Amino acid sequence: MSGTYFRRLAVALCVAAFGAAVLPAQQLKEEPIPHARGQSVTPAFEGWYRNADGTFALVFGYFNRNYQQELDIPVGPNNRIEPGPADQGQPTHFNNRRHTGTFAVVVPKDFGVDKKVTWTLVSGGETISVPGHIKPDFEIDALKESTSGNTPPAVKLSATGKVGQGQLGVRASATATVGTPLPLEAFIADDGVVKAGGGESKPVFGAVWSLYRGQGPVKFENAEPKIVNGKASTKVTFSQPGDYTLRMLAWDASGKQAFVMAGGFYCCWTNAYVDVVVK
Repeated sequence: MSGTYFRRLAVALCVAAFGAAVLPAQQLKEEPIPHARGQSVTPAFEGWYRNADGTFALVFGYFNRNYQQELDIPVGPNNRIEPGPADQGQPTHFNNRRHTGTFAVVVPKDFGVDKKVTWTLVSGGETISVPGHIKPDFEIDALKESTSGNTPPAVKLSATGKVGQGQLGVRASATATVGTPLPLEAFIADDGVVKAGGGESKPVFGAVWSLYRGQGPVKFENAEPKIVNGKASTKVTFSQPGDYTLRMLAWDASGKQAFVMAGGFYCCWTNAYVDVVVK
């Protein structure tokens, strides 16, 4: 993460902490009351990183303000990315609270700093948009932590499948039948580097599954399966037919996703997606 990013973050935190003291009284707002349901989802632009082929990955996440309610917002007017097609791989199922680095949009080599990709969500009576761009202050170290050299876990969704790292991750497809458990396997390898200042004395990593897109609820046998000899296995059962996408987040000594990730730390996590047609 660049020093500029942290300076910008420090300014934002200072404003958040002390800004109310200089605001006119009519602009002050009471602290929002936590709600279990009925609140909106805010899209979040996390930053960008360079791909090996010269293109750029714009990384997005979201904040579902509800403490309990999980929202489904289909791709369309209420869940769209512009310019281009409305569907550019964003989630349609939103788990509660903050989730970072859930997907990335790839833009070409000639994507200038004046260009942007905007994600818009309409929910809870609010329309909220966030632009993604490649301005220098938003460059992130998503594929290698600058202080330690740590890199994201390498993930395959089959023994002979492709390997993915980082927010773009890796993808596979499968078919399933309503009510019949579908086996899920992930092969996960890590470089063994311990995150600088992370408090870990030995390599540690894990994985967690969640619903990313779908027409109905799903049930994982174990959403956080143990990794044994580099392999994590579980099963998922679907209650309704349709097209689904499951997301697995693989993490290493950087730790599980947490709210602090919004503070500028974006290494080292890997996304894996499984598109499932359920009959």
